[in-house]
Amino acid sequence: MEEELARLTGLLYEMGLLKRYRRTGWLVAGVRDPESIADHSFRAAVIATVIAAMEGGDPERAAFMSLFHDSQETRITDIPYLAKRYLKTASNEEVTADQTRGVPSAVAEVIGGAVGEYEEKTSLEARCARDADKLECLIQAVEYREQGHRTVQPWIDSSLAALQTASAKRLAEEALRTGPLEWVTHVLNGDPGA
Repeated sequence: MEEELARLTGLLYEMGLLKRYRRTGWLVAGVRDPESIADHSFRAAVIATVIAAMEGGDPERAAFMSLFHDSQETRITDIPYLAKRYLKTASNEEVTADQTRGVPSAVAEVIGGAVGEYEEKTSLEARCARDADKLECLIQAVEYREQGHRTVQPWIDSSLAALQTASAKRLAEEALRTGPLEWVTHVLNGDPGA
């Protein structure tokens, strides 16, 4: 049990790397200080909750998958799509199995199960989580565009094209129609529910 706890504690420290590792695609787009992988995963989990609720799925399961969808990047980093043409990496399931080797089996099973379900893309919740990943990228691109980064349109276009659920598509249309700070204007004008 002592060895399992040591390995589990190591996994918790390892997950902390996601707070420091930056999303590299944004560096290609010219964003000097892009969001971290943890930043991305947090908002993706919030978005997965929303999409799953709208689609009639299990919001908690979709959010849980989103929290772990990029956790493998502690070991393989965030490889930009441009580089993926030239590199072959281990599957996310393989990396997760290595990350969770030696931790309590209940922990390894729950994390491995979430990553496996996400990668299989067959459950409604996995499709919602995958859409959340793309929608988060689209929203982040809109925010970077508003900050003056005019080279992010390919990220918007590819994210929009990848969306599968009707709810994610509707949310994307609204995100493209409104500005990132429009909600602030509504709140300042006395509409706290905006």
